[in-house]
Amino acid sequence: RGDCRLAAGRFRGHRNRVLPRRYRAPGPRRGQQPGHPGGAGCGGVGGADLYHRQLAGGPAVPAARPTYSRSCTMSLALTAVLPRPRYFTVLRRRPLLPLGVIVLLLVLGWALWPQLFTQFDPLLGVPANALQSPSTAHGFGTDHLGRDLYSRTVYGAGLSLRATLLAVLIALFSGIVLGVLAGFFGGWVDAVLMRCVEVLMAIPALLLAMAVITVLGFGTVNIALAVGLSSVATFARLVRGEVLRWRASTFVEAASACGVGPWTLIARHILPHASAPVLALAALEFGSAVLSVSALSFLGFGAPPPQPEWGLLVAEGRN
Repeated sequence: RGDCRLAAGRFRGHRNRVLPRRYRAPGPRRGQQPGHPGGAGCGGVGGADLYHRQLAGGPAVPAARPTYSRSCTMSLALTAVLPRPRYFTVLRRRPLLPLGVIVLLLVLGWALWPQLFTQFDPLLGVPANALQSPSTAHGFGTDHLGRDLYSRTVYGAGLSLRATLLAVLIALFSGIVLGVLAGFFGGWVDAVLMRCVEVLMAIPALLLAMAVITVLGFGTVNIALAVGLSSVATFARLVRGEVLRWRASTFVEAASACGVGPWTLIARHILPHASAPVLALAALEFGSAVLSVSALSFLGFGAPPPQPEWGLLVAEGRN
C-alpha cells in the first residue's frame, strides 16, 4: 500500500482529501475474508456469527477489527515515539540515590583535586591552635599539633582510595587469571587451583593481610598488595563459574569446531560475556577494601606519621 489512502467516498473527483495510512473511518461491520458477499455478521444457529448465505456448522466469523478515531491514532503514535521517563521512576523508587551520587562525587573530588576543597596544609600545624573544637575556620577542629583535621581528611582520601583501587585491581586480575585457567582447561589444573583458592578462603581476610604485611613490610603499597591477595579467592571462584557456564554455550562450541584457538575463545567469546557479574563484584569489593585498608592503617601497618591517611587519623583521635 501507499503511504496515504483516500477517504471513503472520495475515489473520483475530490482527491485532495487524503488520510494517513492505516486510518479507517468507523462504519458498519464488514467481513474479514475476501470473496464473501456483504452483510456479514448475521446471527446464526446458537448465537454464532455467520456470513450471508452461509450454512450452519461452519467456522465462526472472525471478530471485527477495532476502529480508531484520528485522536486515538495520534495518541498511540505519540506514546510509541516519546521516551518513557525512566529517570523519574528511578528517583521515585530510590529517593536516596542523589545523595549517594553527591557523596561519591565529593570523595572523588577530594582524591583528585584536594587543593580545591581546603586552603590548609595537612602537614603543617600551628601549636597555638592545638585541640580546637570545630568552628568556621576549622570545620573538623584541630589535632594536638594544631593541624587542620578537615584538610588532613581531604588529603587522606587520595592515599586511602589509591591503595583501595590498587588492591581491587590486584584481586580482579589475579582472580580472572586463576578462574579462567581453572574453568576453561579443567582437569588437574582446575583441581590444583581450586584447592589453593579454598585454602585462601579458609583464612580470615584481615589475618591473611596482616601476615602478608609482616613479610613485605609496612607501607601503603604493601597494604594494597596484602588486601588484594586476601580477596583473590572471591574473584577466582566467580570467574571460574562464569567460564564454565559460557564454555558450554552453542556459539563457543561452534567457534571451537571452526578451528578457533583456546586463547581466542577466551578473549573474544567467553570473557566479554562473563565480565558483567565480575565487574559488579569489583564494585562491591571496593567498599570492603576501603574498610580493610583503613583498618590496617589504624593498626599501624600503613603509611607512617605524619602522612594523612584515614585509618591513621582515627588512630590519632584516640589520644
